[in-house]
Amino acid sequence: MTVREQTELFEDQMLCEDACHAAEAVRDVPEEPCPLRTEFQRDRDRILHCTSFRRLKRKTQVFLSPIGDHYRTRLTHTLEVAQIARTMSRALRLNEDLTEAIALGHDLGHSPFGHAGEAALNAITPGGYKHYEQSVRVVEYIEKNGCGLNLTKQVRDGILCHTNMIAATKEGNIVRLADRIAYINHDIDDAIRGGILHEDDLPHECTELLGHSKSQRITTMITSVIAHGSAEPDMMPEIRQAHDALHAFLYKTVYSGSAAKTEDHKAQELIRRLYAYYQEHPDELPAEYQALAERFSVPRAVCDYIAGMSDDYAIWDYEKLFIPRSWDVR
Repeated sequence: MTVREQTELFEDQMLCEDACHAAEAVRDVPEEPCPLRTEFQRDRDRILHCTSFRRLKRKTQVFLSPIGDHYRTRLTHTLEVAQIARTMSRALRLNEDLTEAIALGHDLGHSPFGHAGEAALNAITPGGYKHYEQSVRVVEYIEKNGCGLNLTKQVRDGILCHTNMIAATKEGNIVRLADRIAYINHDIDDAIRGGILHEDDLPHECTELLGHSKSQRITTMITSVIAHGSAEPDMMPEIRQAHDALHAFLYKTVYSGSAAKTEDHKAQELIRRLYAYYQEHPDELPAEYQALAERFSVPRAVCDYIAGMSDDYAIWDYEKLFIPRSWDVR
């Protein structure tokens, strides 16, 4: 038996009846099996090594291009989601490799400047822009110079459904929960670090139930999902209620109108101007995006290009196009 076949046999023996087995993986373009890795392990590795994944290190989570090394970026958020999801998946005897692949790929299509950038692109792009749909577009059409990663159907479904839809696999639904557990708790942590919140500001009815620290709250939520079981992954009702109340509190105090969001309007104007420029000058898009323009449309290719930018690159490109440079007479 190959190493892969041994792993698939182990899955048959150890995973619960609700789990998705690697032997069930489906690709649009069939490939020869790998002797070492299952299909979901191959998907995980393809995501980990792709250029879109590396660019996440320079994309906003909540604080726009923060000064300081300890604030979350889209990459560190992704890694926290993956670890939380793996913990729950392992405890529930679901497929940890499938869970990890979905988690690592779930935000590949996120725009620069976080949800402010997403809102700007959604308003100006024909057909709209949603980061979860763009993440699937990245792995299907954009990565590898337009060839895509040929990921399995199960991984792509989990990526698409990670925000507000029910996935076809239990592993996909675990990632959806892990995403919320991660960002609620690390956004509180960043807001406290940034002086926007203090621990005592959090609703006491929530902290009494969930815990008085980031670690305690994450542990409580993870334990609740595990206690709920794998049939329909969710938190226990009282924990879900406290989670939702904490989420609403964050929208009121951090995500809307806080000091962390004062630069959002500038970021959105930057994106609008870049979009308008490349709409008028599609010949200045990189070659792979010009190919996407021919395959789909200029507006969609321009959206693809801007959505793939890091915060730093978007600012650099804006300065190159719109900020005059000093005349050097030397």
